[in-house]
Amino acid sequence: MTVMARAENKSEASGVARLVALLAKALREQQGLTQVELGKITGYTGSAISAMETCAQPASDEMLVKLEEAIGGGMQIFEEARTYVLLDKYPPQFKNFALMEAEAATLSAYETYVVDGLFQTKAYARALIGGGYPKLPDAQVDELVEARVARRKLFDRDPTAMIELILDEAVLRRPFASWDVHREQLHSLAEDAERDNVSIQVVPMERGLRGGHAGTRGDMKLVETKEHQHVVYLEIEDESILVSDRKKASQLAHRYAKIRTQALSPDDSLSLIQKLAGEEH
Repeated sequence: MTVMARAENKSEASGVARLVALLAKALREQQGLTQVELGKITGYTGSAISAMETCAQPASDEMLVKLEEAIGGGMQIFEEARTYVLLDKYPPQFKNFALMEAEAATLSAYETYVVDGLFQTKAYARALIGGGYPKLPDAQVDELVEARVARRKLFDRDPTAMIELILDEAVLRRPFASWDVHREQLHSLAEDAERDNVSIQVVPMERGLRGGHAGTRGDMKLVETKEHQHVVYLEIEDESILVSDRKKASQLAHRYAKIRTQALSPDDSLSLIQKLAGEEH
């Protein structure tokens, strides 16, 4: 099974993965290092370096960091490659949005069923990706989890991005995998909510009893790009729509603004998240 998976990786490797492999091999040989020697320097086995160079197992984000330190020579080749290698791992419907998200000036999301991917812990992401249907191979699950968790770099990017998340309360009460995984995710949300550049609000369960609920039409992500354009990203059943028409994007932005007015304040939302995180099950 492992041999077959590796053979499939070689034949399906992207252009970026192949280019990284060629550059890594060329720079390794230029510096007179064997695969085993490079492995020792980077903390990998010689076979792992071989697998990377043949695309049997393309470089992980962590390996790219180590390669930059070991043989990059200050050229930032492997550092720059990190973005594009991760982009290859995203689902097809998300790729057009991924770079836009990474460079966003502001990012606002409304989620009704699960925690937004940008905020997910590794265990929570694995539960969602690995537990979906149809089932994915373990190796693909690993890659998708790595790519999703890597998006958290946006929180600490320079220049800082302003990030806002509105969650339906049901998201906070819906566990995946185990209650331990759920509690860890809630604790992580609470920590993120206390970042200076992050705001998290919760739409209470009883909102619909008050005569209106602006969020009944589903999830959305609003982005102000680095060029200060405003677009909206929508995704359902593995299909995506990127709304750039100014009139349509404005209408969706107004709906999002209404959802925000119907949510609890950031302070009250944080208190609710912390309360739920502390509950025993």
